[in-house]
Amino acid sequence: MLLPADRVSPVPRLTLVDDLETDGGGFCEPDSPLFLAIGDRISFDGRSLSVTRASGGTFSPSGEWGIRCRRDPRI
Repeated sequence: MLLPADRVSPVPRLTLVDDLETDGGGFCEPDSPLFLAIGDRISFDGRSLSVTRASGGTFSPSGEWGIRCRRDPRI
């Protein structure tokens, strides 16, 4: 499922996440599975993941963050 990590777009349904990957090759693997509720919003700045709950609270789950190497499709 594609989840926009723009801190604006709400999650459309209850979602269990065990890893996330960005279009640019960034990745996030939380230490434990993460439940995102309807209306939660996520953002990933390349160093950390941030979740803003529909109620307004914000937290950053612990886990592994980084960039995965990708082969350039033009080569």
